[in-house]
Amino acid sequence: MEEHTAERRALLEYVEQFAAILIESGLQRMSARVFSYVLVDDAETYTAAEIAEGLSISLAAVSGAVRELVTAGLLFKTRRASTRADVYRLKDEDLWGSIMLDRAPIIRRYRDLALVGMEVLPDGPGRDHLVQTAAFMEFVEHEMGLMRERWNTERDKLVAAYAERTRSAPPR
Repeated sequence: MEEHTAERRALLEYVEQFAAILIESGLQRMSARVFSYVLVDDAETYTAAEIAEGLSISLAAVSGAVRELVTAGLLFKTRRASTRADVYRLKDEDLWGSIMLDRAPIIRRYRDLALVGMEVLPDGPGRDHLVQTAAFMEFVEHEMGLMRERWNTERDKLVAAYAERTRSAPPR
């Protein structure tokens, strides 16, 4: 196994810390590690082999992880112009906005399925749960739309202010 520099070891340790939060949020362990690695490493795109090498894991583990991450919209699969290899990347221009705020289609599906259940179930606690589900999903979709608009308007200013604030803050 290759010896890592202190900087590389620190990056890999941070990958594990970030992955732990993603795992607690419901992501599979290997998918969380792969996403965290792509998030914090400096390359713009990665082949499966590059991810496997970077994390010292098997190509099979990377394959399953990137499949889950692409399906979830956390990574995007493209092709490198110079090769026929699939490459994976983040949506750089609005990484967290796209991850957190562009969930309207799935929220709409929850609401629509709750509406179907409300039509077929008789009055009672089960139907009441679906009424609340539909109302909540409609509320969330509306609020996320408003938050998306605000984020799009304020994103560049907030990111610049945060970067400046963290540059001038004393190290932890």
